[in-house]
Amino acid sequence: MASQGSVTAALRVAEVLESIANRCVGPEGGQVLCTKPTGEVLLSRDGGCLLEALHLEHPLARMIVACVSSHLKKTGDGAKTFIIFLCHLLRGLHAVGEKGKDSFTSENIQSHERHWKNCCQWKSISQALQTFQTQTLGCIVDRSLSRHYLSVFSSSAEGRKLCRHSLELLLEAYFCGRVGRNNHRFISQLMCDYVFKCMACESGIEVFELLDHCFAELNVGVTGLPVSDSRIIDGLVLPRDFSVYCPADGDIRMVIVTEILQPQFSSAGSEFVLNSETQFQASQCWIMDRTKTIMNHLRSQNVKLLLTSVKQPDLVIYCARLNSISVVECLSAEEVSLVQRITGLSPCVLPEVASQCEISDSTLVKFCKPLILRSKRYVHLGLVSTCAFIPHCMVLCGPVLGLVEQHERAFHGAFKMLRQLFTDLDLNYIIQTKQQCNPSPLAYDNSRERNHSPETDMYQDIVAKNKNKLETQTHLEVYSGLGASDTELRAGKPWSAHKKTPIAPSQIDEMLKCLPPERSGIIDNCDLSIENHSTGNPTAEDTGTEISFKHLQVSDNAGKGYTLPVMRKSLDTCTCQGYCSSTVPAGCVLPVGGSFEILMSYYLLSYAKQCRQSDETVISMLIADALLGIPKILYKPKKGKDSFPHIYMRSLHALQASQPMVSGQSGFESVAGKYQLLTSVLQCLMKILTIDLIINIKRQPQKAADQESEDEF
Repeated sequence: MASQGSVTAALRVAEVLESIANRCVGPEGGQVLCTKPTGEVLLSRDGGCLLEALHLEHPLARMIVACVSSHLKKTGDGAKTFIIFLCHLLRGLHAVGEKGKDSFTSENIQSHERHWKNCCQWKSISQALQTFQTQTLGCIVDRSLSRHYLSVFSSSAEGRKLCRHSLELLLEAYFCGRVGRNNHRFISQLMCDYVFKCMACESGIEVFELLDHCFAELNVGVTGLPVSDSRIIDGLVLPRDFSVYCPADGDIRMVIVTEILQPQFSSAGSEFVLNSETQFQASQCWIMDRTKTIMNHLRSQNVKLLLTSVKQPDLVIYCARLNSISVVECLSAEEVSLVQRITGLSPCVLPEVASQCEISDSTLVKFCKPLILRSKRYVHLGLVSTCAFIPHCMVLCGPVLGLVEQHERAFHGAFKMLRQLFTDLDLNYIIQTKQQCNPSPLAYDNSRERNHSPETDMYQDIVAKNKNKLETQTHLEVYSGLGASDTELRAGKPWSAHKKTPIAPSQIDEMLKCLPPERSGIIDNCDLSIENHSTGNPTAEDTGTEISFKHLQVSDNAGKGYTLPVMRKSLDTCTCQGYCSSTVPAGCVLPVGGSFEILMSYYLLSYAKQCRQSDETVISMLIADALLGIPKILYKPKKGKDSFPHIYMRSLHALQASQPMVSGQSGFESVAGKYQLLTSVLQCLMKILTIDLIINIKRQPQKAADQESEDEF
């Protein structure tokens, strides 16, 4: 069956998926019950888990879910928001393209209608979206959104340090939408404890990369116990029993082998000929003596633990027991790799073990003992780490297997989210100007009128500084809104979190190609200052007490949320064009509850009002309107002053008056994760817009290798 690809068809499919996501999104979301034809029952709030459990026939639905799964593999967060945002984008495009009218409010609305009637080809719109994402979106985030960044790190004389309270708020907000309301606080606290126990330094990125790659080996699920019995265990837990266990005192040395220690009659590719029974018995005696010699040599080297990835013969097990060597067999490749990453140990080879020389590939372990969880036996090893990761295992308990699997999935997603949070996110965009632009209104001071809105003259063109003094540089100076203490934020002291991003020679060549011949470089020196943001009493709810951190200003309004500091950047004029490189620094967060969406919507609308190109104007307004659909759903259960219209109007007034914006919910969310979600949805939309024909195949096509011709019969 074939059908014509269109936004209308994609919208119908997305609305079905949205009806599922809407029921379980946000802190007020409920559990969704899914039943399968096999009789299995799934009760979950995890959007990714619910989408993967669906039996989808429509090709567009399968493609959308595949895009969501690809996004989750990178970030571990945002499945439900992905569907909701995509659905609102499709609604906006449907209103613009199908109905022939613009759903946005603009002074030049008629010109926009004429433009889109002339070029409303979906592929052209897809190309315009791609251009906007690569050339403009990153610039808006870098130049405007960065003024509101908070950080999970605290600044001190000793350097950057992870703030435990900020991490707790981040994890609590994350687990709130994935596990049951009765367990999410306990689970988030358990996760926070685990992170601090595993980190040997404050950088964290190496730890989270290891936790993401080796999560299955660092987690043990136990059924039949309450969730409250979940705990953290020091060391590494292997899900198998000892083949030989010999209690040992004192120093315990460990070796890893990946081959059989018992010598073979012949090596691979050779032939061993036996002419008589006597030769066979003599060969067996030699093999036995050789095996005993190998195991005696291991004991002489104080080796008391043998980890092997293969099944050893009975003779090796017997000799190991005689020499008081504990043996753990059949380790998976992933488990061997994890032990190697933690200890830096390489597997021993048979010639090295068979020789009477000292064994160099061995390491000490703190303990080696069996562990019993419910009715199952495990191997518990106290490995000595040589990396930034201090080995700990997490035991996740639950009354049934389904609940344990949900918690395991939520933990794994949290590690992915933290891995991205602790990594700088590159922002590459293009600055283009063809004529001199006016000074940006972002560079205003307190002497200007407070009722002046930055919307009216923002983003004439986002450009580099100093048109008269352009010179070639190999670094672009990027200023980020991190590292200011709460004292500086309240006192209005000038501050600059100055970071230089090195540019590769190949990037420099590309940048120089984009410049006019008479220009030889780009200067990007954005002055960043933090002014006094004493708000007085802008809203009736602004009556909370201040919680001071060394890295940010957070206002706890008796459960109402957190206050975003406002930091200003100055942009002057230039007449050049070229590539600009910046980053979202590691640890950047924003308050939950739609803060990212409201801020991005505000700055996109501001950009649209000053944009000269109609394509960019409509796309900016389209994305800005779709972003507001997410906080609308989050605040839908709220009434009165906590409803979305009141929250949105207070946020707009705060932004227009350059005052701190107050979030309606407590907790943090990753800026890098939200930006990655935005770009992933736009890429999914681009794929949808390039589809001309949909062919629905109800059964999987046979592979060419499986097809047999009649001649073969």
